Amino acid sequence: MKNIPFVFGKIAENNDFTNREKEVEKLKNNFVSLTNTTIISPRRWGKTSLVNKVSQLVTSENKHVKVAFVDVFNVRNEEGFYLALVKSVLDATSSKWEEMAENAKQFLSQLIPTISFSNENIEISFGLGWEGLRKHADDMLHLAERIAIKRKIRLIVCIDEFQTISEFKEPLAFQRKLRAHWQKHAHVGYCLYGSKRHMLLGIFSNYSMPFYKFGDLMFLEKIETSVWQDFITRRFKDTNKRISGKNARLIAELAENHPYYVQQLAQQSWLLCDRECSEDEIINAKQNIINQLSLLFINIVESLSTMQRNLLKAILAGEKQLSSQCTLAKYNLGTSAAIPRLRKSLLEREIIDINPKNEIELQDPMFKAWLKQINKGPHQSE
Repeated sequence: MKNIPFVFGKIAENNDFTNREKEVEKLKNNFVSLTNTTIISPRRWGKTSLVNKVSQLVTSENKHVKVAFVDVFNVRNEEGFYLALVKSVLDATSSKWEEMAENAKQFLSQLIPTISFSNENIEISFGLGWEGLRKHADDMLHLAERIAIKRKIRLIVCIDEFQTISEFKEPLAFQRKLRAHWQKHAHVGYCLYGSKRHMLLGIFSNYSMPFYKFGDLMFLEKIETSVWQDFITRRFKDTNKRISGKNARLIAELAENHPYYVQQLAQQSWLLCDRECSEDEIINAKQNIINQLSLLFINIVESLSTMQRNLLKAILAGEKQLSSQCTLAKYNLGTSAAIPRLRKSLLEREIIDINPKNEIELQDPMFKAWLKQINKGPHQSE
């Protein structure tokens, strides 16, 4: 069976990685220079794939550079954060479990570390309760720097879903603690990113927040249509199928250059065609995706209030002056004072986004297409 090209819903590697030349070069330079970096973009735009790609490049070119990956998506408190950070740092800087045990014993001896194996996974635990761990937070937060100095390496700590720390108890105090420690590190660089764009913006772009100007802010933009066109054409050719430049471009345009959906639509179009992909097959592939997601979209709409649905309908219709009396009356939005609150609620749920031109747009192009197809959209009674 032929290898199916195009990847969505997981990390894109090797031939499946779409060429983000500028972003790759910029992030690579930041990693090499240990410049702290925050990557911000809407969900499913390929942040994790970009970080993974650059990490592979940097570590393959320099054996003295190591990368630790920390995912804090399921972490709910400081204790969990420390444990995830420590495990990832020890794992990234140790070539065998004996070395990991040695580092843990040398730098975290007061925490009484225990290392065990479970289903080929290495587990680390400490002989202290949460209060005991809290007293030794400095040791855990400085672990990366101390190991880097000892082993004469440079270490990049990449933390995915970093916005989760905003939901911890006393989040500001915790953020101040992290910055106070990390800004002193000369042998470690931090790359912070996540899937909640509006929350990350609140952490890193607000001058009153501890992580304001912590490092370089990278705002990922959509991949250009011409780049997608070349990528899609090449991947079809690599798997002994054909697609015209025009139709490859159509795939990108129908998915509004959204990385996740371009890959998905390209894959579904590839599966539908025999030898050469036609425009009809692309249109059918898009409709299949919308149909598959329709139940999810129905649940989203049903979870919204009438006013939220009305605002979505106005946005979908391309209204620019949402607070104007004409728009308020046409879409039954109440008073202009309600618009900021409604917009914020849709932003927090990641249904809408504010693009670089300060325009409101729907984040999910397939959701947008589905809303248009059902005609009445979100403007319906409860």
